[in-house]
Amino acid sequence: MAPRVRPLLAAVLLAAALTGCGAATAGAPASGAAARSAAPPAVTPTTAPAAPAPAAPLPASAPVRVTIPAAGVDASPVLRLGLAADGTVEVPSVADGDKIGWYTKGVTPGETGPAVLIGHFDTARGPAVLKDVSRVRTGEEITVSRADGSTAVFRVRELEQVAKDRFPTAKVYGDTTRPELRVITCGGEITDGHRPDNIILYADLVG
Repeated sequence: MAPRVRPLLAAVLLAAALTGCGAATAGAPASGAAARSAAPPAVTPTTAPAAPAPAAPLPASAPVRVTIPAAGVDASPVLRLGLAADGTVEVPSVADGDKIGWYTKGVTPGETGPAVLIGHFDTARGPAVLKDVSRVRTGEEITVSRADGSTAVFRVRELEQVAKDRFPTAKVYGDTTRPELRVITCGGEITDGHRPDNIILYADLVG
């Protein structure tokens, strides 16, 4: 099966990527309580040794559950995220801070290409689904249950923390020759109500 082509202009992807995990709040600066709710998320950029031979690509099937044991994540249902009216990638609402969203303009997890999942580190209400993202290490697994009953297991290959205005758009959203996964959230100390960085997990399908 040929990789699915994502019909998005590079400029649109760039704008989307820069706000890909949203702010500490949705539309308002973080409250003092929220700002103090958790330590600033941070990861040490790390790349794992050469990955094992990738698993065979899976047919398209929407994600319905995401588990990241190292971060204490077991999220279901999975939200569907597209593009907002201003061309940026949608993010889960504050009310859905305990859920992870799948960017539907890309491939489904397990297909050839980079599937993208997005979740909050925190919101105005406090810690959110990816509050413990800093506990994830290379070599650990992310499991995505799919609507067709199958399961896609990914192994984390790389962790990256980057300023939102230096977001690696091509690296995150660009076509790949194998099934890969990205998990995106926010990081860094809150500044003017927002976290200035993105934390990105890169993972490969292994089963």
